[in-house]
Amino acid sequence: MPCAPAEAARSTLTDSDLWHYLARVSRSVIASPSPNRSVLELASQHAQPELFGSQGLNHPDRIATSPIKAVNVACVPQYSPLRYPGGKTWLIPHIRHWLQGLPSTPRLLVEPFAGGASVSLTAVMEGLVERCLMVELDRHVAAFWHAALQHGPELCDKVTRFDACRANVQRLVDQVPNSLIEAGFRTLVLNRTKRGGILAPGASLARSGENGKGISSRWYPDTLNRRLTAIHNHCSRLAFMEGDGLALLESISWQKSDSVFFIDPPYTAGGKRAGKRLYAHNDLNHARLFEALDERDACFLMTYDRSPEIEQLIERHQFHAVQVLMKNTHHARIPELVITPQPLFEP
Repeated sequence: MPCAPAEAARSTLTDSDLWHYLARVSRSVIASPSPNRSVLELASQHAQPELFGSQGLNHPDRIATSPIKAVNVACVPQYSPLRYPGGKTWLIPHIRHWLQGLPSTPRLLVEPFAGGASVSLTAVMEGLVERCLMVELDRHVAAFWHAALQHGPELCDKVTRFDACRANVQRLVDQVPNSLIEAGFRTLVLNRTKRGGILAPGASLARSGENGKGISSRWYPDTLNRRLTAIHNHCSRLAFMEGDGLALLESISWQKSDSVFFIDPPYTAGGKRAGKRLYAHNDLNHARLFEALDERDACFLMTYDRSPEIEQLIERHQFHAVQVLMKNTHHARIPELVITPQPLFEP
């Protein structure tokens, strides 16, 4: 189907082309100490490139419960230094089942809404994919990933020397970083010392902290340095782009590629408010996202809160879904959907 005149022309890039281009662009962005500069702006210059049954999804029993249960985060290795609200460590058994069941090891995993990037890091460090591309729009989170990938040892040194008392943390809150390393370190400290790891505007610093241990209760220098060192040791297989993940999906033709996609967008569909409270960038056209994945015949695994809007989109695009029952902070069980183009997790 031809593109409408207003649409940007798309070009077909191989995984190898994309990888080498990203490596070149990332170096140019790092060399210019401007954490506000979007890699996607540069990339766009080159990348003009039956589970539900007949009754549909309105019947709750039409979405089966996955036979793979959500796991306690303490039961799987954790690779990300960030405490990310809505993190997907609990999903790792599903990720392993998905990637290990593919005919061959994917050459590239793309995570367009990376956040803490626990899935990308797990996939690379456990050899489930060859490489990954993490994309994030939040400039503060982006600064952290640029710093972690390009200046890992320096970041570790700052972690070791930092006294996470309230006065020092407040000083970071008030200051404007003067370098990429400073910006990345500031993000890491605030993420570990704010309530729930929330970096969105209005989020407050922790008061009592974990088990009443105060603001530094989630500041573990040795653990953070081990994770940062592991990221540094795998940096040749990790790429990061600061930019709009949906725009990236729409701007490049991914057909016939060896790329796979893990999609964990902000949960704002169906009037959900959590995504608006947790993330600075939460405005997402969910219908466009589903269309982009469908049009490109992508190999993906996507997660969503269960809502009528999302169920309708799943049915419209003939995707498949199972639900995983999660416990929220109030210990109530809530369903999250795991969505794929083909049935993968049938009971």
